[in-house]
Amino acid sequence: MDKKTILQNKYFLYATEFFAGMAVMAIELGASRLLAPYFSSSQIVWTVIIGAIMIAMALGNIWGGKMADKNPDPGKLYNRILIASIWIALIPFVGKYIIAGVSLLVAMVVTDNFLVWASLACCLVIFVFPLMLLGTVTPSLVKYAVHDLEKNGEIVGRLGALNTIGSIIGTFIPTFVTIPTVGTAATFLIFAGILAILSILYFISIKKFKKKAVVSIVLIIGLSFGCSSYTFAFWESDVVYEGESIYNYLQVKDTNESVILSTNVLAGVQSIKMKNKQLTGMYYDYAIAAPFMANVPQNENSDILVLGLGTGTFASMCTEYFPNVHVQGVEIDQKIADLAKEYFELPEKVDVSVYDGRAFLSTAKKYDVIMVDAYQDITIPFQMSTVEFFTLVKEHLSENGVMVVNLNMASSKEGSINDYLSDTIASVFTDVYTVNVDNGTNTELFAFQKKGGIETFSKTYTEYCSKNNNKQLLNMMNKVATGLNKEEKGELILTDDKAPVEVLGMKAIDEIIEDELSYYKGILKSGNWENIKGLLN
Repeated sequence: MDKKTILQNKYFLYATEFFAGMAVMAIELGASRLLAPYFSSSQIVWTVIIGAIMIAMALGNIWGGKMADKNPDPGKLYNRILIASIWIALIPFVGKYIIAGVSLLVAMVVTDNFLVWASLACCLVIFVFPLMLLGTVTPSLVKYAVHDLEKNGEIVGRLGALNTIGSIIGTFIPTFVTIPTVGTAATFLIFAGILAILSILYFISIKKFKKKAVVSIVLIIGLSFGCSSYTFAFWESDVVYEGESIYNYLQVKDTNESVILSTNVLAGVQSIKMKNKQLTGMYYDYAIAAPFMANVPQNENSDILVLGLGTGTFASMCTEYFPNVHVQGVEIDQKIADLAKEYFELPEKVDVSVYDGRAFLSTAKKYDVIMVDAYQDITIPFQMSTVEFFTLVKEHLSENGVMVVNLNMASSKEGSINDYLSDTIASVFTDVYTVNVDNGTNTELFAFQKKGGIETFSKTYTEYCSKNNNKQLLNMMNKVATGLNKEEKGELILTDDKAPVEVLGMKAIDEIIEDELSYYKGILKSGNWENIKGLLN
């Protein structure tokens, strides 16, 4: 087809630029959701995604310009867009297996900065090719649309504006509409479909049949039927709910012993409900020491605030052990708050506010216990880890109040994220203690509004457990009491201006991965077939 014919349809070219810009941003946001269950949604992962996409677009711009000069045939461009649509449609269904395989390969080679290298490798394998193809759109359209040098600036400006407007809309639609409503897989399919339709309309207009066009539409329609059964954690069983919100990937697993909420399929339990009403065997059991430290059993009007409610594990335990207490939970994710009632039987007496923890605290009253449980693997909200934040917590504690913080990134190396958090908290509170949880990953930190609170702890929980004949809880509190370590003020301080929590968290993850893999690497290097066979089984 010659150049004049395509210029008669310049608005179609503008539509191509608009939807290409929209698709690029939608894929970028989809990439973050595809990677988040495996690598977290931290700023580090976002940086890797943005960097990889910018690399792809730069390569596409260069390639597209050369291709347009070499062969100014619009059919070449729409053929590339069609190929990109097919690749994008396959991403959510094939990408999760690629992520698992690539991550394993990277882990066997490097342990330092694993999160960066693994997420980067996955981005390069999964996203660079289709985005490079989309990167050829703008230089190609400039070639096809500019035929009057007197107006070339106007046309280039118009194309750039349309690309930018499309990118803006492509940012909002996935975040607020498609991902929370129909999910990540369907989001990829929707934008793959838009690109495929653009290409098909072009080939229809020039009356040129393309087998790829038929294949793309059949593939996208076929894959759409798989969205209802789509799962990130393809190796898991007993999953009763899997969905997505604006903030998180969400998975609820129902086993014989418990109901578990996970927001990261590779590591961690975000919330848990024990069906036998017993202790969880996790850090929540240690955290329940805080109400005893604040003498809650002796105060019928006690108030407890949970920042990072999740589905209410700690809140439910508080209402069970201290029936007269008032518990206020704050959870930023509305869908998690909904799951708390649907699957986890969150007591009606627990008030839930869907809000940012620090923003809520700035307008809250005083509490006897404030539980800070907003740290999830490497995803630590920096604004809830600083001197300014903990000062705000201190201002909202009652006279005998206690803050308990779940630190979930244990490390044996000096200068770890937990060292920074401990030093920061100790710079605000004069009486700070920590206890290591048996799982080796979590540490519970207790900070007292005033000195002397720790001295009454043993008496309070001993009297309570004796009165209620609760030997399991007594043993748990004895373990906390004997494991407490006094924390002194240090120099590793986090502030609102400087809080490199994600870099520090990444170092802790590297250490965990190194410890986990050292065993398996030893087996593989040994060459002992029986050991390798046992590993595979």
